Amino acid sequence: MTRRIVGYAPGAYDLFHVGHLNILRHAKRRCDYLIAGVVADEVLEVTKGRRPLVPLAERMEIVSHISFVDEVVAEVVPDKVETWRAVGFDVIFKGDDWRGTPKGDRLERDFAEVGVEVIYFPYTVHTSSTALRRAVASLDDIGSDAVEAG
Repeated sequence: MTRRIVGYAPGAYDLFHVGHLNILRHAKRRCDYLIAGVVADEVLEVTKGRRPLVPLAERMEIVSHISFVDEVVAEVVPDKVETWRAVGFDVIFKGDDWRGTPKGDRLERDFAEVGVEVIYFPYTVHTSSTALRRAVASLDDIGSDAVEAG
């Protein structure tokens, strides 16, 4: 009997876009059961220096309706190995923008110690939450300039 492979795809999933969808689609092809870890607002504030635009409960609701996802959990601690201890998975999926970075190297080293494989998928360069956030901010700036001029 073959063992079921549990995969874990953590992310903010803020301003959900095709890059998020691609990561989840590719991840599901590499495991039998896919858990999406939606990073909590407070953890994003600590790790990225800003809160998401969409609150955690709403991001979890969106991700839970993606057909590739079998389960959604809130990722409430910044330490991925601590999350692994709580959730349990065999492989973790990340965008390849992590590969070769200090964060990616630490992730690989920490998970090698507990037997979890790290798999990278292509980062969707033309669409990112950061780019979408900038676009929304520029629209806000245009709108406030129009109000001031009016």
